[in-house]
Amino acid sequence: MTQVLIVEDEARIASFVAAGLRAAGYQTHIEGTGSGVAELVAGGEFDLVILDVGLPDLDGFEVLRQVRQRDASIPVIMLTARSAVRDRVAGLEGGADDYLVKPFSFEELLARVRSRLRHTGQDSALSLRHRDLELDLRTRRVRVDGAEIELSAREFALAEMFLRHPDQVLSREQLLSAVWGYDFDPGSNVVDVYVRYLRRKLGADTIHTVRGMGYRLA
Repeated sequence: MTQVLIVEDEARIASFVAAGLRAAGYQTHIEGTGSGVAELVAGGEFDLVILDVGLPDLDGFEVLRQVRQRDASIPVIMLTARSAVRDRVAGLEGGADDYLVKPFSFEELLARVRSRLRHTGQDSALSLRHRDLELDLRTRRVRVDGAEIELSAREFALAEMFLRHPDQVLSREQLLSAVWGYDFDPGSNVVDVYVRYLRRKLGADTIHTVRGMGYRLA
C-alpha cells in the first residue's frame, strides 16, 4: 500500500490530512518536526512527502534540501501559508514537485497527490466499483448500472468516500473532514443535504442512515 509521509506541526491540519488520505486508501505517518525527515525518506519506506514550510525547528526549504540530497526522485508537495510568488518559486526551484497554499481543500490536495503518484507509477487505482455503481477517478465519470450520472465535484468526493469504505458506517464528522476540509463547522447539516442529493441521483437505497452514528453505503 502507498505510504505518505506528512511533515506538519499543526496537529489539526496533520490529522485532517492523514484522515482524508487514509480514507482514500493510503497509509500515513506524521512528523511534527523537520529533523530526521531526510533519514526517514532515505529508508525507502515512503512513496510521497507532504511537507509544511513553517516547521518549528527547520525551515521546510532546508528539509527539502536535505531530502533531495538523500532521494532525488520521491515526490514532495509543499504546504504553506506563504502565498508570495518568491516563496513558491523557491520551493519549486529547490526540488518540490508541487506547492499548495493554506487554507486548501482536501479535494485539491488529494488530486495533486494522485497526480504525483501516477507520474511515479505508484497510484494504479483509477476506478472504484461497488455492485452496480462505478466511479472513474481519472475522468470523474459515474455510472449506475451502466448509465452515466452527472455529479458535482463535492457529490463526487462524497460518493468516492463511500465507495472506499463500502458497508462501513461513516460519521458526519468523518465525512465533513474528508470532503469539506479542516475548517468545517461541526454543526453544519451539509453532509445530510449532500447525502440527499446522492440518493436522488444514485438511488434511494444506495446510502443508508445509521441512526445516531452516520451513513453507510448499502
